Amino acid sequence: MFSKNKNKERIDSESREQYDYARRRIAQKKKLMRHFVAFLAGSVLIIVLNILNVGKDILPNDWWIFAILIWVFIFLIHLFNVFITNKFMDKEWEDKQLEKLKAKQEVRVAELKKQAMQEVTVRENKIAKEQDALKEMTRDTKSELPRVKKNNPNQLPPEQG
Repeated sequence: MFSKNKNKERIDSESREQYDYARRRIAQKKKLMRHFVAFLAGSVLIIVLNILNVGKDILPNDWWIFAILIWVFIFLIHLFNVFITNKFMDKEWEDKQLEKLKAKQEVRVAELKKQAMQEVTVRENKIAKEQDALKEMTRDTKSELPRVKKNNPNQLPPEQG
């Protein structure tokens, strides 16, 4: 009633994903540009320090070239990650990899369940055999026990020997 956003429609999940992806890409490119500006400013500073002979006694000759080359290498890695790696390894690639890993995990879980069921079945069979053997032993021992007279329960069985 009092809202300014009254006529706006809700964004569906796919549009939201695309929007989030675009924001992430813009942030990556923005960080890359900041890195480039810092590289240019830092390179100029390094060259000025070399011209002023700062650290001449401590640092080797042509140290500024190596410092700038190392920074160029780091910048190229950053550039590669933003423009090349992310094109091939975007959200779709992540989703495919996630699905592959889920499928592998489901197969492994099914194998483990099958193995567990086999182990349970083997244990149950072993327990059943042991119980059957125990029943037979008790049946055999009951038949071998000497009979006690029913009218005198305190009477001991006769000694064998």
